[in-house]
Amino acid sequence: MAGDAHGRTGDVRDAHPPERGAEAHENVPGNVLVSIGALLLGMLLAALDQTIVSTALPTIVSDLGGLEHLSWVVTAYLLASTAATPLWGKLGDQYGRKRLFQIAIVIFLVGSALCGMAQDMGQLIAFRAVQGLGGGGVMVLSMAIVGDIVSPRERGRYQGLFGAVFGATSVLGPLLGGVFTEHLSWRWVFYINLPVGVVALAVIAAVLRIPRKATRHVIDYLGTFLIASVATCLVLVASLGGTTWSWGSAQILGLAVLGAVLAVAFVAVERRAAEPVLPLKLFRVRTFALSAVISFVVGFAMFGAMTYLPTFLQVVQGVSPTMSGVHMLPMVAGMLLSSTGSGQIVSRTGRWKVFPIAGTGVTTLGLLLLHQLDVDSSTWEMSVFFFVFGLGLGLVMQVLVLIVQNAVSYEDLGVATSGATFFRSIGASFGVAIFGTIFATRLDDKLVEAFRGARLPPGVSLEGLEADPRGIAALPVDLRPGALQAYASSITDVFLYAAPVALLGFVLAWFLHEDKLRGSVTAPDVTETLASNPVERSSYDEVCRALSVLGTREGRREVYRKITERAGYDLLPAASWLLLRIKKYGRVEPGVLAERSSVPLPVILEAARQVEERRLAVREGLDLILADRGREVAERLARVREESLAELLGDWWGPDRPTDLVQLVKELNEELCGSDREQPHNGSVGVW
Repeated sequence: MAGDAHGRTGDVRDAHPPERGAEAHENVPGNVLVSIGALLLGMLLAALDQTIVSTALPTIVSDLGGLEHLSWVVTAYLLASTAATPLWGKLGDQYGRKRLFQIAIVIFLVGSALCGMAQDMGQLIAFRAVQGLGGGGVMVLSMAIVGDIVSPRERGRYQGLFGAVFGATSVLGPLLGGVFTEHLSWRWVFYINLPVGVVALAVIAAVLRIPRKATRHVIDYLGTFLIASVATCLVLVASLGGTTWSWGSAQILGLAVLGAVLAVAFVAVERRAAEPVLPLKLFRVRTFALSAVISFVVGFAMFGAMTYLPTFLQVVQGVSPTMSGVHMLPMVAGMLLSSTGSGQIVSRTGRWKVFPIAGTGVTTLGLLLLHQLDVDSSTWEMSVFFFVFGLGLGLVMQVLVLIVQNAVSYEDLGVATSGATFFRSIGASFGVAIFGTIFATRLDDKLVEAFRGARLPPGVSLEGLEADPRGIAALPVDLRPGALQAYASSITDVFLYAAPVALLGFVLAWFLHEDKLRGSVTAPDVTETLASNPVERSSYDEVCRALSVLGTREGRREVYRKITERAGYDLLPAASWLLLRIKKYGRVEPGVLAERSSVPLPVILEAARQVEERRLAVREGLDLILADRGREVAERLARVREESLAELLGDWWGPDRPTDLVQLVKELNEELCGSDREQPHNGSVGVW
């Protein structure tokens, strides 16, 4: 298109300078697009590592031993990335995101290489924590950099690409984990990150240019350390109690007391922190407090099940690692389907309470169905149960983020969003740890019961069967069913114990108060729905994304039809568009405008005829310039569009509205009402 070559001055003579910010906007088709590709690669690495490991876990445990510590391979990554996320976000603001992003990738790649070389379970767990530390930074900074290099108008579209990466990795992760494990080695689950990460690093170093701006923060290092320590203590109690140490042992009691003391210290620190990592005042908002608990429940159920279902499939059902990934797809499909659908329905209808109730209810049902699985369950039966479980999780995941955003004041919007996803992350850590404790305890009991009085062949012991499921193959044929049944019932009992937790979420969902939805609260990104670690964005970024999504959804013709009608003028939508172009640049030539925009020449000529006939614009050579009356009309159209954007903000647009919000509305109004580059959102709405 000619306009791409000539920049945003496409509808005016070359002598006219582009408006402020045009240069950055013009970069989008070129080097910025390459930069976004590199950011997507980085995001792909971090997102993939949340799902690719699950199908490799049974093989990893067989190779390294330590089945009772299986949960920590997942939990170490979750805890490290969760704790690091707010620090990466604020350090990026303060010291420059490009440098921090490169550091995060390097830490992630070092962690990946070390994980691939791990010789025992202890090493793997420690290296997974290193990997999680870098992964949290990669995720949070990659999304923040998009806001640095593209305009508010374009931001929604590009951040949507990151959502697509998450959707893809949730499907591809289990499959790739199975393929690498089966055809190469489980170590390639980690090694695959290295070449992709090096490419991302090279591209970022070569082409990424971020405007230099530093935002000073009082970083809450102590609060971050304390909340991570509290979570770690409690997860250690959940995972080691009753297995490594008895519940009444000095070690478990000591960890519990330490966790309680650290929690008190955290509350005291957050009361005084200038920029608390989790503001305590949020818990005075009932919707946030209830949503935090329900988010915890969702994380608990989701990651607990995703960690142990591949073990059930590979050990009990005897399927290959690759096929276990395929068997998991119905759950992922149900999750993506209901999560996308519920978010879209809520943001269009404004009614949301039914979804957390239905979601937690269906999740509870899904857990009870998973408890029914056994050695003889058919593929069809498993697929249906997995789908129901995923459907329940998806119904509630997007809506929880959305209702939290709707319930808080503008100043708390960013931290409330990350708070909701933070509790899902902590829930995930607890879920994996507690599922692991229950599984290990039940397996020990069931194997003892199954082989009471039986003579085991030389070289086979109950301890060996617990540590390495491959030992089942060494059992005589008549003893194998007992071992398989022990594994099956131990894993499925986990889902039975998890069902009351999900039921608690169902009960709490009834107490949510359905407030009217703000116009600017739209379906959140998939990154805010599926990410295992908190999504850290500022309040400004959240509103910017939502308003830009609304702008692109309408389609250009519909935007101008609405503002023309609201302003009280009987004009063609294209005539309003033309008047705003003339207002912006002082003069336009219709023929050149048609060449350098996506609006057809006949539409522009018809619009030009109307504005001339009504004496809103006059000819000066080939150019059109505004008449006095036309200037009034264009001013009114621009003002109405700005008012429309402001109305979407609801009670955030009060008398004491913040300066950054006012500036955002002005910027978006400028872009929505005056940009050649507005493309129709779809063929039916956007066609002139």
